[in-house]
Amino acid sequence: MSLDMNTHPPKALAILGPTASGKTGLALALAQRLPVEIISLDSALVYRGMDIGTAKPTAAELAAVPHHLINIISPLAAYSAADFVADCVQLVQAIHHRGHLPLIVGGTMMYYHALTHGLNSLPPANADIRAKLATEKQEYGLAYLYEQLQQVDPMTAERLAPGDSQRIERALEVWRLTGRSLSQHFAEQQASQAAITLHSAALIPENRSQLHTNIATRFEHMLAHGFIEEVQTLRQQYPTLTPNMPSMRCVATARHGLTWMAV
Repeated sequence: MSLDMNTHPPKALAILGPTASGKTGLALALAQRLPVEIISLDSALVYRGMDIGTAKPTAAELAAVPHHLINIISPLAAYSAADFVADCVQLVQAIHHRGHLPLIVGGTMMYYHALTHGLNSLPPANADIRAKLATEKQEYGLAYLYEQLQQVDPMTAERLAPGDSQRIERALEVWRLTGRSLSQHFAEQQASQAAITLHSAALIPENRSQLHTNIATRFEHMLAHGFIEEVQTLRQQYPTLTPNMPSMRCVATARHGLTWMAV
């Protein structure tokens, strides 16, 4: 397999889908038939030490096929969509040079959107507003913030799960900073060339109740295999961790809004 990097952006495949939809299983099955290397499209798997709560691939799965963008930073660090795009493009090029096929697998759609539509011009995080949102969530609950989002940005609220705390708070942060909704920012974003030529497939479960059952079963598996102990270990290793850090806000099971909480 060869690619002229001077005339064409690198090509890759992508498998998308919600939590517990079978993305990893499909990717590993493809790896038995094609010379692929997997690039994680997951904002939680980048963090070291967060294995059980993020449903990270097992040691056997990681050994079966090369994986990238897993266990690359400390839970104290942050990893942006821009970081992902830059790393992903470099990896795709390197994988092609090795004669292999890049296979991007995951469900962090913010990363996918940045990869396929270019980076947006959203304002950076604002510590004061985030602190205010955290206080409101503590006092009134996440449902209160979600109701606010439904009022100021119904399009974004419709595509987010009511328990998706991280994205709900980010959407409200953007609105409070700019006076415009997140959906408006995306609509006004100028079209730009995709960073790579990407062929994507999405796993969309026919039976959503079965998907919810799979998620609940996965969470029970996490608890049985040391999820709480893992969080306690993280708190000991990183005393400066706070619940509002990106690593601690990662959604382990997005549909149920289960997050890495301080326990």
